[in-house]
Amino acid sequence: MGDITPQENNQNDTMNTSEIQQLINKSIENLDAELRDINHKIHSHPELGYSEHLAHDNIVALLQSQSIPVTPHAYNLPTSFEATYGRGGRLAVFNVEYDALPGIGHACGHNLIATGSLAAFFGVVALLKKHQLPGRVRALGTPAEEGGGGKIKLIDAGAYAGVDACLMTHPMSGHMFPTKAAVAGLAYGTSVASAKFRAIFTGRTAHAAASPQDGVNALDAAVLAYSGISMLRQQILPAQRIHGIILEDGEKANVIPARSLMDYNVRGATLRETKVLQERVVNCFKGAAVATGCEVEFEETNNYAEVVPNRALCTAYSKFMLELGAPQLCEADKEGSEPHPGSYSTDQGNVSQVCPGFHPVYNIPTDDGASNHTKEFTKAAISDEAYRLTIQTAQGMAATAWKLLTDDNFAGDVKADFERDQKRREGS
Repeated sequence: MGDITPQENNQNDTMNTSEIQQLINKSIENLDAELRDINHKIHSHPELGYSEHLAHDNIVALLQSQSIPVTPHAYNLPTSFEATYGRGGRLAVFNVEYDALPGIGHACGHNLIATGSLAAFFGVVALLKKHQLPGRVRALGTPAEEGGGGKIKLIDAGAYAGVDACLMTHPMSGHMFPTKAAVAGLAYGTSVASAKFRAIFTGRTAHAAASPQDGVNALDAAVLAYSGISMLRQQILPAQRIHGIILEDGEKANVIPARSLMDYNVRGATLRETKVLQERVVNCFKGAAVATGCEVEFEETNNYAEVVPNRALCTAYSKFMLELGAPQLCEADKEGSEPHPGSYSTDQGNVSQVCPGFHPVYNIPTDDGASNHTKEFTKAAISDEAYRLTIQTAQGMAATAWKLLTDDNFAGDVKADFERDQKRREGS
């Protein structure tokens, strides 16, 4: 994290907060056509994780058109990019997601996430240009959130070193909110952790009619493991989840399958809890292997940690959003309060454990209250209202980032909250 230097002390004190917000809003409004264009381009050409070449190229072109220095294919990831503006001071990063889901396109609204993060980035750039204060803002392309762990690779490559805050917001169906209150979003919330892995059963082929006794059936092992895990679900915590599929299971009915491949995802409140549950699931696979005479091997995919929302960042964002007419569910400023739990997983959780960050969710209207990861949500993610609500969150994010860059007391609170959360996790 960047140092807090006395000469940068509380620059916001000499500026009118309303004027700052007006400049942010105006700068984003001036790019309305470009932002709508990038939103539609990403949505109409859905690309899977690590294959988001059109999204990457279109976003890079947009940044270059605004004379922003940008590094394409950053950190040895072909579909990542990095664009930074400013000098010295602290560094605020906006994560830009743009990968889609197989078969249903942008059913998680990553076109909106990209648009919102870029809009917020441009808003802060406008302030830096006008006021010529120390501080840096960055738009970071983060591919493959949908299971590919793009941010984990970026962490390992050093992309978040020296980052004072990392911000992004996520669209969500309103019925997934933990309250019936009339709020536009949930500012202070966490996610569940996720451990993804594959199990490979190896048996021996044989003619299923002429010599079944010579075979070792890998499909039987997969079915037995699937059934065992289904029974295990009865004895897990309410917030825990286990879900998986059989990817390979044989080629002909009269040949005993010698190989089966299963893809699984285990979720829990924290990564530590999730890894304990994963061991119980692994034992189901091992038991099925023993019962059928197969061998079993495991391949780890990645681990998504739980989001650790920074209290100071969430509180500031919530206040800015209230001023924008979008009240948030946020109890971060209440002593002893815990973040509202979420049922989703994201690699933003990993980021929030290496630098201060947050992951507010906001409500976009969907037909019949359809949830994320449905075709109905894909349709909702390109509506004019979803775009408007996304721009609203961008305005709040930009104001929050500007406060971090220019207010030393606030930056100190952000850093202190992050360090306190780190110590709590280490002691748990």
